[in-house]
Amino acid sequence: MKNNELQPFEGKEIRKIWHNEQWYFSVVDVIEVLTDSPKPKTYWAMMKKREAQPFTFCEPLKLKASDGRNRLTDCANTEGVLRIVMSVPSPKAEPLKLWLAEQGKRAIEEANDPELLTERQAELYKAKGYPDEWIKRRVQSIETRKELTDEWKKRGITDDREYSILTAVIAKGTFGMTPTEHAKFKDIGNKNLRDHMTRFELIFAALGEETTRHNTEQAAKDGYYENYEIAVESGRMTGDALKGFEQRTGIKVVSSDNFLHLKKGEEAKELPQSDETDKTK
Repeated sequence: MKNNELQPFEGKEIRKIWHNEQWYFSVVDVIEVLTDSPKPKTYWAMMKKREAQPFTFCEPLKLKASDGRNRLTDCANTEGVLRIVMSVPSPKAEPLKLWLAEQGKRAIEEANDPELLTERQAELYKAKGYPDEWIKRRVQSIETRKELTDEWKKRGITDDREYSILTAVIAKGTFGMTPTEHAKFKDIGNKNLRDHMTRFELIFAALGEETTRHNTEQAAKDGYYENYEIAVESGRMTGDALKGFEQRTGIKVVSSDNFLHLKKGEEAKELPQSDETDKTK
């Protein structure tokens, strides 16, 4: 399962989501970059009214809005976006077509070579100023997460809400707080929690998910409720490991530190651990 992403086009972000084994793009975002309209939603609503052929190829999918909440948004795959581009007079039409072609090429390359996707993820974090050791842990955590969701998929769990609940259960057992509580503790608003975890937090988050994957595979039980219990127990096991680590080392794993300072162009370094104790409710 791929993560939803913000993909830049000429300095503007176009939201996209992996759906039905392909990328779907936010139509409103595409309209905004094509027209520079201050009200792209209104522009899109007018387009839908005046076009003789309805845009039935669009699908309402949940994307993160400016307020940080996931909201239903009209989305279209590459073919659908190209049809929209043809309906909007814009000097950016040709550059956007080339951009879409590049997105499709990248998706095919990454599907055929998973290591390439890993390299690109690492490059993205490097460009944002994250330190190398942190990047290693973050990329590993992404792969561990994917392996867990793949295992859940085998067990008939495909609903995003169920993924969120199971993830929160593992985190609660591991860290003593849900991802939402963890993000609030770090004071990062609606930012991606794992992009603001310290290396130790990433290590134990990955351990919790790898433990859950292993236990899920061993139990071989299908269904959400059966795997809920496995997630609870796996989180408890990882939480016990975390407590043992803290007792032996004197290091507090859960930290209020975050990487927001990197966004301000400050020196790229991991903040020191605090003595105080991927947002999902």
